[in-house]
Amino acid sequence: MTNALTRHNICTILLGIAYILPIPLLSQSRDSLANNPNLFIQLAAQQLHWEEPARPTRIVGPVYFVGTRGLASYLITSFAGHILLNTGMPSSGPMIDSNIRALGFHPEDIRYILSGHAHIDHVGGHAYMKRVSGADIVIMEAEKELLESGGKTDFQYGAYPAFHFEAVKADHIVRDGDSIQLGDITMHALLTAGHTMGSTTWYFDVEDSARMYHIVCPDGTTINPGYHLSVNPSYPGIQQEYEQTFEGLSELKPDIWLSPHTDFFQFDQKRRAAEKEGVKAYVDPAGYRKRIAGELQKFKAAVLREQQQRQ
Repeated sequence: MTNALTRHNICTILLGIAYILPIPLLSQSRDSLANNPNLFIQLAAQQLHWEEPARPTRIVGPVYFVGTRGLASYLITSFAGHILLNTGMPSSGPMIDSNIRALGFHPEDIRYILSGHAHIDHVGGHAYMKRVSGADIVIMEAEKELLESGGKTDFQYGAYPAFHFEAVKADHIVRDGDSIQLGDITMHALLTAGHTMGSTTWYFDVEDSARMYHIVCPDGTTINPGYHLSVNPSYPGIQQEYEQTFEGLSELKPDIWLSPHTDFFQFDQKRRAAEKEGVKAYVDPAGYRKRIAGELQKFKAAVLREQQQRQ
């Protein structure tokens, strides 16, 4: 990398987000990023506001944003209790708790805690929210070991303490195609492995003002520094799993898509627009297609780069 790199193409941060490196580090290569994960996750958390409080807000129907400025957590409410999707960093638990109460709901009414994948920036607050709510922790079968190890069995970052989080036991295991139902909400689980072995895309339908909206929470597409896909793969079958993930995600047709990282789907801009436009501001099928297509191109480029380097 060079000092001429822009925000868009500097690199992909270790947990699957784009970020701006400090000026002294702009010349770092992807290899050097991969060799310094403890440092760079700390930089990412600071620079991308992962642990900064944010105002909670309603998105559509029974779906609410209750996360931090940089990491999204979603509360999905129903007459039978609530579902919480993603819990951010270990420090995020109290902020999520406070956000839920600020909206007039009670964390004690959460029945299920879900996640897209078991990295510290998405399940770091699971243990805290489990203690507060008593909810069942739901995880994809292939992700169970990673969650219950507190991140220590991660194929790429297991040896790095900065990636570890408070381990929490899974209460409910799902497999590709399974569903979780609570009241009038049915959450469908799609295995979208690659980023982790059990990365999960959740999708569901909600009603708002007599209209139904199809919601997709895509996960699993980002290729972190240090990952190997086709040459000395990071784990057996990783390239094929990424390919299956992109195929599966390309078949989904959301009205609204919600990412675990706020910058992935321009949450701040959409929230501001929603002050005037309401739910319409979040309807973005074109943005979803663009996101998946862009991630697919990055994947193909990474595979080609590995193959060229081997020659």
